[in-house]
Order: sequence, then structure tokens, then C-alpha cells
Amino acid sequence: MAQKPSIPKGTRDFGPVEMNRRNYIFNTIRGVFEKYGYQPIETPAMENLTTLLGKYGEEGDKLLFKILNSGDYLAKANPEWLEKKDSLRLSTDISEKGLRYDLTVPFARYVVQHRNDITFPFKRYQMQPVWRADRPQKGRYREFYQCDVDVIGSNSLINEVDLIRMIDEVFQRLNIRVIIKLNNRKLLSGIAQTIDAPERLTDITVAMDKIDKIGVEKVYEELHEKGLSQEAIDHLEPILNLSGSNTSKLNCLKELIGETSDGSKGLLELDTILHYLEPFDLKAKIEIDQSLARGLNYYTGAIIEVKAADASIGSICGGGRYDNLTGIFGLPDVSGVGVSFGADRIYDVLTELKLFPEEAASLTKVLLVNFGEKEERFALGILEKLQQAEIASELYPEPAKMKKQMKYANQKQIPFVLLIGEEEMNTGKLTLKNMVTGEQQKLDVEAVVEVLNT
Repeated sequence: MAQKPSIPKGTRDFGPVEMNRRNYIFNTIRGVFEKYGYQPIETPAMENLTTLLGKYGEEGDKLLFKILNSGDYLAKANPEWLEKKDSLRLSTDISEKGLRYDLTVPFARYVVQHRNDITFPFKRYQMQPVWRADRPQKGRYREFYQCDVDVIGSNSLINEVDLIRMIDEVFQRLNIRVIIKLNNRKLLSGIAQTIDAPERLTDITVAMDKIDKIGVEKVYEELHEKGLSQEAIDHLEPILNLSGSNTSKLNCLKELIGETSDGSKGLLELDTILHYLEPFDLKAKIEIDQSLARGLNYYTGAIIEVKAADASIGSICGGGRYDNLTGIFGLPDVSGVGVSFGADRIYDVLTELKLFPEEAASLTKVLLVNFGEKEERFALGILEKLQQAEIASELYPEPAKMKKQMKYANQKQIPFVLLIGEEEMNTGKLTLKNMVTGEQQKLDVEAVVEVLNT
């Protein structure tokens, strides 16, 4: 019996329509990246596990896909760990590489490895797939694309301002209304200091990062289970429950945590970013969210997260500032900041809200109908002129029935067909049919080019 074909859970095939729509997203994002002076790079799908481990926190490390060593991968395995079936320790013996979890850590490795070949501040973008051994669910995949943009080698908050402007422009071009949430790791550190639990910063941020998923009460329960005192949780409650405008939140936070050294720095940075953004006509809503943590240990300053205003899905873009990431690879004191656009979630939002433009469904703009050997030879000359004019066009490869050729155009969502029969060959007036409206026009080839280029 033949094996039933399948793919791993959390991965997807993409047909021509899906790929055309995905490329619409990629091209839109790429256009904004390049407009702001960022340059492309690529890194390998796999990295050494020593590069990846310890960069994403304990929970992130668990989601790394590890690759078995080539050949007899058990040959170098510790016999004691084999006998005890200690999979955690055993994995480091039998696996030296892993699929990248994100694009930021490989980027930091790239910067250190190529530091003599690049110019600082280094502004790069990268659009490649990443992998996470997560439980698949709506909006969460095991393989998905990220579109990252980072600048490294500059401490200036102008970089954060530019990233927020880029986020706003990308989603304006995609016609998605978004909310851009801002926080600062120093502010989170100030919160931990205020409740007299600075050593529990990681526990606090990991729990706070789950507020949208499990609710604030469950977050308090988790913190209590991790050993945070009830007194500390009581001090945390008014901080997490702040509401109102950005100005009122900042004023309240200054009173609550402003006396801590980290908290005051974080508040100043947030205030500066908002001040710099004032002259710009941003369409996105900018919102201070003092509970925003994003759960990644390498953030040291601004934290950014973007959500679609009209779709029930998680974050569609996020990132922040990291001051110590390259130091892990031997290049200390180099600050960077960046964000990552989740192409797959953006695709889901555009699909849910029916925001894909019709032309994103198909690359072909016009199909030339094939009436027979004599006509197809004539049509090949027309096809060449259309393609020389940069119009995506194709000639049906055989003289099939008209119904079959029209069905082909409809199924590929080709917006125009060009009918070139004996009459059209004699008069030089070609019949251009709009497949959406049904309207037909008699035009010479130059006029056809003009219509299709509008």
C-alpha cells in the first residue's frame, strides 16, 4: 500500500496563489527596509548549538530543534547518561548543531565574525525561515518566516524612532491597523527593585509576558509558585494595573518606580522616544505597556510589540534593544536594536480581514488565447512585445477549446485575456477582455500595453 504523503505538524505547503501573496508581503516589507538604508544579509539555517543555547532563556532553549550528528551519533555519547536515559545531558553529546530559533542571535554571531568587513553602525535586514519546537496552534507554527531589521553599533534612540516609523509605514502599505506597544527592560528592572525582588527579574518578566494569554490573576499565581512573597505581589499589582494615556502612565510610573536607578533610566528613554515621535504623522496607535516583557533575556532597553487592531491573533511584529549580545561572542560594548516582522501571522491577518489586493493572487497579467498553429505563431510576436514592456504574460501552449483556456485564466486569477484570431491578425486590432468586468476592447498592441501598464 502506498504511503500517504504528509508534512510535519506546524509546517505548511504554499501553492502559487499563497506564494504570490507571501511575496507581496515580503516585497512590501523589503521596500520599506531599503528606503531607510538597510542592506540584506543571509545566514545558514543551522547554527552551532553553542551559538544558540543560553540566549533565549530556559523556556526558549527547550524550543530549539537539535540536529543529530552525522554518522554514528551515539559513538561519543556518555555511557552513564545513555544508561540513565538522561536526554537533556545526552543531547549535547549527540547533537552539535541546531536550527536557528530567530535571526537576531545569528546576526550577532555574524557581526562578530565579520567585524573587520562591515561598517558601523551596521544596518541590515534579513528575511529567512526560523524553527521552534512549539505546540502548533492558530497563528503559531514550527517553521515560519521572520523579516528582521536591525542596526548595531549605535546607542542613539533615533534608531528606535526609525524602527517605529518603519513599522508604521509597513502596516500602512499593507492596510493593517496596528497598535505599537512600548516598554523598556530597565523599567522592568526598576519594577523588580521596587518590590524588593531584583534577583527575581527573570521569573517576573517570564510570568508577566503571559498576561495576555492567561490573565493577570494567573500571573500572580505563577509568581507565588516561583517563590515571590505576597507582599511583593501586592506591590506589583498597582503597577501592572495602570491605565490611561501614555503621559499619565509615565507620570504614575515615575511616582511608583522613578526612584530606582534602572526605572528612572527606562522612563527617560520611553519619554524621549515618544517626544521624538511627536512631529511624525503616524497612523498606528502608540501605547506604553508596562507589563510587556517578550520573555527574551537579551533585551536591555526598549521593548516593542505590534498587534493587529482588527484581528484576534498574537504579536505580528516585535523586538527591542540589546546591549550585550555580541559580547557573548567576544565583542563587548556594542549596542543594537531591531524588530522582527512575522510574515506568517501577517499573512493570516491579511487573509482574515480580506486585505490582499486582487493582483497579489497571480503574477500573470494577461493570457494570450491559442486558436491554432497560424494564430499562435502570430501571438508569439505579440507575447514578445508584451514581455519586453515588462508585462507578465503567457500564451496558452496548445489550441484547446476556448472554455478550457478561459477556465485556466479564471483558476489562475489572471485579470485579462487577449484574443488573437484571424480577424485580429488581419486588422491589427486585438481583442482585450477584462476577466473581472467582462468588458472587451479592440486595441492595437501599443494600446494593449498602455492599458495593461495602468
